[in-house]
Amino acid sequence: MSHITVEETICDITDSNEEEKPHHHGWVSLAFGSIGIVYGDIGTSPLYALRESLTAASKGGNLSPAEIIGVLSMILWTLIVIVTIKYVMLVLRADNHGEGGILSLMAMARDALGKHCVKRGVCILFLGMAGAALFYGDATITPAISVLSAVEGLSLVTNKLDPYLVLIALVIIVILFLMQRSGTEKVARYFSPVMVLWFIILAAGGIYHLQDYPEVLNAFNPWLAVTFILHHGMISFMTLGAVFLTVTGAEALYADLGHFGKKPIRYAWLYLVMPSLFLNYLGQAALVLSNPAAAANPFFLLYPEWALLPMVILSGFATVIASQAVISGAFSLTHQAVQLGLLPRLHVEYTSAKHIGQIYMPKVNWLLLCCVLMLIALFRSSSNLASAYGIAVTGTMIITAILIFIVMRHQWKWSLSLSLLVISPLLIIDGVFLAANLMKVLDGGYMPLLFSSILIVMMRTWLKGTSELQVQSQEEHHTMEWMLKELHENPPHRVDGTAVYLTSTVEYAPPALLQNLKHNKVLHQRNIILTLRFDNRPYIKDNDRVSIEVINDDFTRVYMHFGYMEKPNVTRGLQTLHRHGIKLIIMMTSFFISRRKIVQSKTNAMPIWQDKLFMMMANSASDAAAFFHIPPTRVVELGVQMTV
Repeated sequence: MSHITVEETICDITDSNEEEKPHHHGWVSLAFGSIGIVYGDIGTSPLYALRESLTAASKGGNLSPAEIIGVLSMILWTLIVIVTIKYVMLVLRADNHGEGGILSLMAMARDALGKHCVKRGVCILFLGMAGAALFYGDATITPAISVLSAVEGLSLVTNKLDPYLVLIALVIIVILFLMQRSGTEKVARYFSPVMVLWFIILAAGGIYHLQDYPEVLNAFNPWLAVTFILHHGMISFMTLGAVFLTVTGAEALYADLGHFGKKPIRYAWLYLVMPSLFLNYLGQAALVLSNPAAAANPFFLLYPEWALLPMVILSGFATVIASQAVISGAFSLTHQAVQLGLLPRLHVEYTSAKHIGQIYMPKVNWLLLCCVLMLIALFRSSSNLASAYGIAVTGTMIITAILIFIVMRHQWKWSLSLSLLVISPLLIIDGVFLAANLMKVLDGGYMPLLFSSILIVMMRTWLKGTSELQVQSQEEHHTMEWMLKELHENPPHRVDGTAVYLTSTVEYAPPALLQNLKHNKVLHQRNIILTLRFDNRPYIKDNDRVSIEVINDDFTRVYMHFGYMEKPNVTRGLQTLHRHGIKLIIMMTSFFISRRKIVQSKTNAMPIWQDKLFMMMANSASDAAAFFHIPPTRVVELGVQMTV
């Protein structure tokens, strides 16, 4: 009962309104706050992006000044086209009642297509699953490459620590993940001031070295980027894969839309983040042009020797913030995936009494930690990890472009010609970057693809398995009409009080009710058949939380709606029934829940390996009473054995 069916997952679009969220005072404070959360990942790219781009470009030999400026032009225009034009100007328009992110966009695209679109809905669902899975691939690499690149700056301070750099990075990562249980509310207060200082220092370092080679300003001429690509063949293709490192983290602009809003995110980018990044990349290039030896680590060499250690420390804080943002994003995305029925119930801890979006998911946290530690141990340097970075991000960006095209056509009602005119160049650019990054598969790019593939298989298995159980339930269980007839012909013993039976099906009697009648042979005076619905909206107002259908004097059916960003608090939802004339005392109400035991059948609807995977996922699901916030002392669980 805890998940919507496949049909509902594909096409059950409801018309509920989102819950009002708290607003801060003014967009300026929100813009300030967004700098610490939204721009942590893309803001730490200067640590390694230009260095890796020049390394890739120099595979054909030493670079001339014109070639270095050509690479710099590719970086600047990648930021302009992908971040500014695609995300800031276009994608941020697609807010799903104030929320953003790949799953929100998926829900928006499904909503735009309408209810009678099962085949197209399946395709959109798969795109959403793939985009979410690719995000996890990015979430494993970002902490590893960011922390490693910052720690490597210690080599410029003293080479005595070189043998311990990997160990230092591992310790920082472990501490970071151990911090997650306490929540990010207190730490987040310091994120934005640190990142604002970071961007100011990025800009200052760049400005200081512009005088070394003022001709770098010619990089704003896009023809220099085009010329480099046309004259360097495969080398330019490899360079594009490295250049893409400058925009990793761009998805965060859209994913954190609900936290800050469009205007603050846009203003923070246009007035601080983008100029700071431009100036820093320009300064790094000017330094390399005036001193080619600086290409080994142009970021830290921007600053005088006395500032190296403070810069290493500051970059450490910045990379931890970037890592924190992507870890929190993984928690939020997993929570949405559970609500949308793509994953089994997972234990969620809410770490803030003020902000519903601040959550901690232990299983996700430890799995991410294991993956990050494994990546650091395997690759051992940020340069090696750069080969693994980019594939997952480009894949997500292509999926975003496809989904935004559907929204353009079917929700914004743009003409086909206008939609194609806008999206085609962006898709082509994303496709070129994806092809360039795919060249890095054997050098490490297989890691995010492997992680993403495993998650897609898990999501697909969960959808297929829950669908099989749904079909089996319909075949084996009795309809409500049959049960009501039986109760009329053979009245059971009646007991005082109210019973709530949770079920996912409308046509069939709740298994827990049938088991209660079979074993206890009693029926409560008042019985509520409760069906939960997870809508394609982020929030639901309490006024729209429940809808009621009276079956007869003994039974009332209640539909309870939750947005995919909300915690499914059944207790709080039932307290709204008084608005409909139903008085309910929670601590005097019995909640009957079916505990399904999944066993393997002799006639497998799924391959054996998939059966075992589904059973493992089902057995790992968190306790239903805790997940739905039902008082444990009021819960009665009745076992039901089912086969897959």
